[in-house]
Amino acid sequence: MTRKPIDIARILQISTSALRHYEAKGIVPPSERSTNGYRVYTEEHMAYFACIKAMSPGFGMDITSEVLRNIQKNQIDAALWLVNEAQASLQRDKMMAEKTVQILETQEYDTLPSIEVKEWMTIGEVSAKTDIPSSAIRHWEKVGLITPSRDASNGYRRFSHSDFIKILLIRTLQTAVYSQEIVTLKQAIKELDHHNAEQTKKIAHDIRNYLNKVNREQLRGLHYLYRLCSVLGVLKA
Repeated sequence: MTRKPIDIARILQISTSALRHYEAKGIVPPSERSTNGYRVYTEEHMAYFACIKAMSPGFGMDITSEVLRNIQKNQIDAALWLVNEAQASLQRDKMMAEKTVQILETQEYDTLPSIEVKEWMTIGEVSAKTDIPSSAIRHWEKVGLITPSRDASNGYRRFSHSDFIKILLIRTLQTAVYSQEIVTLKQAIKELDHHNAEQTKKIAHDIRNYLNKVNREQLRGLHYLYRLCSVLGVLKA
């Protein structure tokens, strides 16, 4: 069975220009052409397009594209390991979010004694306590998510309790797929008043809820990836 681009666009509620864009990027196989030169898509194309729409919210377009290019090259295991790696990254983010929530709910907010946060910390100390590379912390400063002060005597960065808490929150979103929800969460972190413990806890819980949502979106994406592989007949024991 063949389908016109407009038919697939209506079924999947995406534009025909998006279909052409995916084809041009090599995410789906080249389309067939009718006698008058118009694109004609097959059921395999339909499965590819449906998979893109389902996978991209949970995995992002970069991973989705790489997975589907591997599928086209019949490198099924390579595609599946990419998906596995993305899920493992989400699991790590979720564990970080849970740990952050636990810290905020069980410790004295201004002192955080269990992780021995000093009044002021260097970027190296913050990196060691959070397992975040100094380069990432400097990037977050550059984009305005954190605003550490500078030591008047040597010009080195000085990170406060507020900076440290923001970094704990930001690190749970390191591998997040870009979306308006992520923009909103990062803006909330940027504007966080570290003296407002309830606001901080709410952001941490919002992040945890967001990760739960991504986990469900990834499951849906995997369902459509399995359907694509079934249509292509590439699943072997």
